[in-house]
Amino acid sequence: MTHSCRTLRSFSRAVVNAHYDGRMPRRSAEDRAPSQVDVARAAGVSTQTVSRVISGHPNVRPETARRVMAAVDAVGYRWHAAAASLASGRTRTIGVILVSTARYSTSAILLGAEGAAAEAGYTVITASVPQHSGPAAFTDAFDRLERQGSEGIVVLAPVGFLAEALGSRVERTPTVGHRQSDGIGADALIDQRAIARMATEHLLDLGHRTVWHVSGDEFWQESSARRDAWEAVLLERGATPPPVIPGDWSPASGYRAGRTIAAIPDATAVFVSSDEMAFGVIRALHEARRAVPGEISVVSVDDIALAAYATPALTTVRQPFEEVGRAAAMRVIELIEQREPVSVEPLRPELVLRASTAPPKG
Repeated sequence: MTHSCRTLRSFSRAVVNAHYDGRMPRRSAEDRAPSQVDVARAAGVSTQTVSRVISGHPNVRPETARRVMAAVDAVGYRWHAAAASLASGRTRTIGVILVSTARYSTSAILLGAEGAAAEAGYTVITASVPQHSGPAAFTDAFDRLERQGSEGIVVLAPVGFLAEALGSRVERTPTVGHRQSDGIGADALIDQRAIARMATEHLLDLGHRTVWHVSGDEFWQESSARRDAWEAVLLERGATPPPVIPGDWSPASGYRAGRTIAAIPDATAVFVSSDEMAFGVIRALHEARRAVPGEISVVSVDDIALAAYATPALTTVRQPFEEVGRAAAMRVIELIEQREPVSVEPLRPELVLRASTAPPKG
């Protein structure tokens, strides 16, 4: 048996040697993987510049870095990120802390942050915190992102205790969004009081004597900002603010609020703090045979994609969420790379008029 095996191996070697001339087969130009030379040619830069961008070298103009990264995607070049990190001492990673919620705004802001980060050659990793969490959950999330190599961190959670909770952590790791003075986040970049004013004044201008309000979750600073502005507008216009009807951003809480409003005979207008809650409000009013806008006008906030397809289509105040995410990512990259920050202009909300508001009957 041993002799037979040796004979078979000798025969196999003879067959291989008969067909192999000692040279490795060459890949055709079409088959070979894209290289840094291909990236450099596509971007119109040197291979040294490509290498610096990929390794995270700080002395590269942002416009050049974006052009190189676009060329990387265009030619399909792939590099080993871990090896690049070891060579440069950098991870080119941004961490994002967000609150676990089904709200459209959270995903839209994150999408904007990921887009801006990718253009600058960074990747984004996230750490979620359960809604209504205390300070410890945010510090745990921050520490987790640091351990995973985040060079900077964006906090997408407009809650009041963050600056105190994160403490000295923000001194060792560039951070944005943890305090109002950053000018970053939906509560800072977009004037939430202006949103409430637009919505409330629109209903009063239509002739409604007062406006009811379905508030968002009080865990979020934007909820209190909108509530305070709604109340201020009513008082300025000589109207008595009715009791606030609490919500938690969900359509279910809007439905419960809608049933409450439907039982109030003289209610003719309501400002709802999110589109998703407004869907629930309108459903409850429809079931109670209170016509929208024939008997009760509804205006909300966000202008999510479904707002235009509600029945009736929602009048709402649009927020540019993706632009908020882009601004946050760009700001933290400026801090990481120790560049002079570019001033970020506040983003203007926009009242989008549709079919859910009208003058009161009579």
